[in-house]
Amino acid sequence: MAAPANELQAAIYQILRADSAVSALVGDGVFDRVPKAGDVPPYITFGPSDEIEADMLCITSAEHSLQIDVWSERQGGFKECKEITYAVKKALHEVEIDLPTHALVQIRVVRRLHLREPDGITSHGVVTVEADIEEAG
Repeated sequence: MAAPANELQAAIYQILRADSAVSALVGDGVFDRVPKAGDVPPYITFGPSDEIEADMLCITSAEHSLQIDVWSERQGGFKECKEITYAVKKALHEVEIDLPTHALVQIRVVRRLHLREPDGITSHGVVTVEADIEEAG
């Protein structure tokens, strides 16, 4: 049986790859981690995640927090990051997702952050997603 966090990330990956607004901004640029040299931003990567156990009576569950990173190196990259983080929010916020094994109770985008990286070129967007997942028996 797959870990709930892995099922969640796989579902988010599929949603972002299939979403027309996200694809219009990053093409096929949705990666598990920063791609190999030669892949030029804009693109999306998965960042840190954590889980807080939230068991109740006979239900095993956890609150999952997942960071989605957006990268741009274009002139006007800060604006581009804001457009991409907004498209990610629209694709994921309160969407219904059927996980293969576990049950997603709720998914929400709770924060969008935009910052400039110290290299003076790269703009970085951070989307924080929280999801409640009930684990299969």
